[in-house]
Amino acid sequence: MKYASKIILLVIAFVILLAMILVKISSHKPRHEINKEAVVDIQREGLIIGRKNVWSMFHGGPKLQGHTQNVLSDSLTVLWKFKTNGDIKSSPVIEEGLVFIGSSDANVYAIDLENGNQVWSYKTAGAVEATACVVDGSVFIGSADSFLYALDMKTGGLKWKYETGGKILGSANWIRSDNEQDIQIVVGSYDSQLYCLNSKDGKVVWSYKTDSYVNGTAAISDGRIVFGGCDGMIHVVSAKDGAGVRQIDAGAYIAGAAAVSGGNAYVGNYENAFIKADIKSGKILWKYTGSDEPYFSSPAVTDERVVFGGRDNRIHCLETDSGNEVWTFQTLGDVDSSPAICGDRVVVGCEDGRLYMVSLSDGSKVWSFEIGQAISSSPAVAGGLVVVGCDDGYVYAFGP
Repeated sequence: MKYASKIILLVIAFVILLAMILVKISSHKPRHEINKEAVVDIQREGLIIGRKNVWSMFHGGPKLQGHTQNVLSDSLTVLWKFKTNGDIKSSPVIEEGLVFIGSSDANVYAIDLENGNQVWSYKTAGAVEATACVVDGSVFIGSADSFLYALDMKTGGLKWKYETGGKILGSANWIRSDNEQDIQIVVGSYDSQLYCLNSKDGKVVWSYKTDSYVNGTAAISDGRIVFGGCDGMIHVVSAKDGAGVRQIDAGAYIAGAAAVSGGNAYVGNYENAFIKADIKSGKILWKYTGSDEPYFSSPAVTDERVVFGGRDNRIHCLETDSGNEVWTFQTLGDVDSSPAICGDRVVVGCEDGRLYMVSLSDGSKVWSFEIGQAISSSPAVAGGLVVVGCDDGYVYAFGP
């Protein structure tokens, strides 16, 4: 009996030990594992404007605010890098554990976010500097060959393509149709037009003509499409039918995209001015002229702060209400990359070959990583990771 009791006690002790080991193992997660549960915010018109573990288009959502709920570690390291055969001006987007990005080698790539392995690629007939827009299972992306491509998100298979009269360098955006049944894709072209296409078949719903190239991405908010043109105007267009609502004179050529927040548009121009304009009235509410160089970077905006890069080798942060300067951060090269705001952190690339993380509160440097070649690609942030392209032809993923 004593011997049997000892055996039983040993078995019980072994079971307890095994249970403790299994609990330990099950509680351990890879340090860059992606949380599959997305946090979704919905606008009144039904647009997805921000999901915590997704960055599905240029600057994260239809308003182009470049602002995410993600919190980043103050020290990041390279988790993986993926090689293309050309420099990368395109900015990455992230959806369902995949990274989508274009390259000057004329390809669109889908990359596994977890390990950096190629999932598929699609060849176009021109350099792909545009950023993808991923919605409803499709990847919509423009090329310098003048086509907008609709690709299957999982396989990279071509669904349709639409030819404009000029190269497409800006990201597409999306909105629901008036009947809420269809998704429509909005994209600008160097043929001086903004197009609205049916996402299912690529047929034109409407087009809007400007007086010069449309280089940047159009923002969408409250049934209005807002974008800057190389004609020096901020155009406000009805999303329903493409009718012009108003034009706001920005004073000079606009290369980047406007961010929309609180009924206002924030955008920089080629004559060294950054402006805030009221979309409804068309009035310029303030103008910041704290630089002697132009702005190509598109701004990131919160309720209280707007952050953007300049060709004066600086990152600028202003108060949204007044336009007063909060801080500037000195770099060693032009900042054409568009920043992402992540809590109290700002992440942005630079022509000096570095990816920077600075404090939103005071502009102090938190972290930087020197890749060595220019970064004009804009970072995407999802699941605690930062992904960005570089002129060295690589896509880099950073994490804690």
